[in-house]
Amino acid sequence: MSPPHDAPDARELVAAVREFLERDVLGALHGGTRYHCLVAINVLGVVERELLLGAEHRERHRRRLAALGFADDASLAAALRSGALDDRYEEVKAALTAMVRDKLAVAAPGRADDDRPAGGGDGP
Repeated sequence: MSPPHDAPDARELVAAVREFLERDVLGALHGGTRYHCLVAINVLGVVERELLLGAEHRERHRRRLAALGFADDASLAAALRSGALDDRYEEVKAALTAMVRDKLAVAAPGRADDDRPAGGGDGP
């Protein structure tokens, strides 16, 4: 937690609300309301993970961009579009794969280490 705030910190508060919805509310809901509660639980989980991992992920992302020679995502994207990095395929692929894994660790943790295609199938 960062001063001047006291315990519980933002992550702990989000976790408490998520756990309350999962344990005490969800079972009593049906239909659309249940669906929206599941969405809210998922959103709170994303926020919780971003609060937990965000600073570390920001620093790793900054280091990856710097290693590739870029200050921001827009510059990297422009270089990718222009073909300027075509001769650095393996290096760029490794950096982008690591970036996506960090994003998935927050947005969909079960997928972060999953090598299947994003569509969920086993195809190419």
